[in-house]
Amino acid sequence: MAIEDKTNPNLIRLIEDLKTQARENEAPIWRDVAERLEKPSKNWAEVNLSSLQRNADDGETIVIPGKLLGAGLLTKEITVGAFKASKSAKESVDEAGGEFMDLRDLVEKKPEGSDLKMMG
Repeated sequence: MAIEDKTNPNLIRLIEDLKTQARENEAPIWRDVAERLEKPSKNWAEVNLSSLQRNADDGETIVIPGKLLGAGLLTKEITVGAFKASKSAKESVDEAGGEFMDLRDLVEKKPEGSDLKMMG
């Protein structure tokens, strides 16, 4: 599946922007995220809060090339960037003292892609 097969204009623009950031900033993580988002959405990563609790450390920034789901308990202060997130997942991240960001906002905050951990 190529980017031309996508119908969501926001997703198409995001994928193009991720590839541009990867080239301009020599940040291969953004190319990897873009390639994963080009795949059918049924193959995208779906990460639960319980996975973040087990695998992330306080203060880390996590990238999810897909969707963050609200199953589980999160007590760590982390920053999470994902294409989508359930309402309960966003609320849980905020309640734990962390921050949820749209992928576009995360790319603007960390264009070099340094100090990021990808899950999913």
